[in-house]
Amino acid sequence: MDNDSSTRTTHPALFEPLTVRGLELPNRIVMSAMTRSSSPEGVPGADVARYYARRAAGGTGLIVTEGVAIDHPAAVDNPRVPRMYGDAALAGWRSVVDEVHAAGGKIIPQLWHVGPLWGAMSEVDPQITPMRPSGLWGTPGTTSYSDEYVAQSLPMTEPMTESDIDAVIAAFAQAAVNAAEAGFDGVAVHGGHGYLLDSFLWSDTNRRDDRWGGDLDARTRFPAEVVRAIRGAVGADLPIFFRFSQHKQQDYTARIAETPEELGVILRALTDAGVDVFDASIRRFDLPAFDGSDLSLAGWAKKLTGALSMAVGSVGLGKPMRDSRIEGAAPVVDNIGEVGRRLGSAEFDLIAIGRMHLADPELATTLRGGAPLTPFDRAVHEGSLV
Repeated sequence: MDNDSSTRTTHPALFEPLTVRGLELPNRIVMSAMTRSSSPEGVPGADVARYYARRAAGGTGLIVTEGVAIDHPAAVDNPRVPRMYGDAALAGWRSVVDEVHAAGGKIIPQLWHVGPLWGAMSEVDPQITPMRPSGLWGTPGTTSYSDEYVAQSLPMTEPMTESDIDAVIAAFAQAAVNAAEAGFDGVAVHGGHGYLLDSFLWSDTNRRDDRWGGDLDARTRFPAEVVRAIRGAVGADLPIFFRFSQHKQQDYTARIAETPEELGVILRALTDAGVDVFDASIRRFDLPAFDGSDLSLAGWAKKLTGALSMAVGSVGLGKPMRDSRIEGAAPVVDNIGEVGRRLGSAEFDLIAIGRMHLADPELATTLRGGAPLTPFDRAVHEGSLV
């Protein structure tokens, strides 16, 4: 389907309100987390506030910020990624939140620890040990990382100790408290893509034989304890979103669950710990997650747990941005009707849209009015802080 607005009507399900604990959303459109690297020394400035406020003013129901570093030495290696600690950074976030709220929007931060992928974004302090469950980076497979980075990362490091694990759990909980005190409307936790929480779920990187490793129940314990600590720290009113994925940046073909039953073990443990919304990260939102069913990954998350779920991946684009860098342009494809159809059937509850929000800060208004989607332009769809 092309992007001629005369061939598209926006499904009303996109604009139904939704309440998640104390968070009231006017529609189901979410701005997905996208790293911007525009916060020098981890401090978000006035340009970051304007960037998010523009999307709020454009009608987007919920904004999920780029990944935000928790207060741990090996959390994030890029000094231009914002952090959720320190007086200057927290003051910056309060300004961001205030501007988004003034524009009528809602905003939550995505709390982040890169774990094994420490060093992928910038030069790092060699004295800092990456946090890895078993000292493993992960078996390389289909990846967009350079051969040089992979070679540098493959040597084993010391596995995380009990004190390392305790420190990271505490840092996640404190970051959530800091976010609540800054006025955010909830918190999101990055538990996918081969980063720290996901590396405990993945059997390739978690080969521990203590209570944090072994079978799937045990491998889920660490991310569940992170969520449980956050829930205990922020109380009952603040919603918790949790991003998970099958794929890893170490290997896009890797999986944490081969069957729906295995996925249910993971997600039910996280629901019991306090997750309200599962952010099911996949390269295309409508791909079937398992053989024998057309149900998407977000659809399975909702079916298996009864929790709310959010789909994401290539909304408005003909191919994932990673593929387009390798193969050429990612043509704009108007798949909004399919998004609306699945929302309308209650397969999932929210749709997170990334690159189209960079191209069009008023995306929600565009979708409501049925106007054409912005034609593909790599500079715009990968975008700077505009």
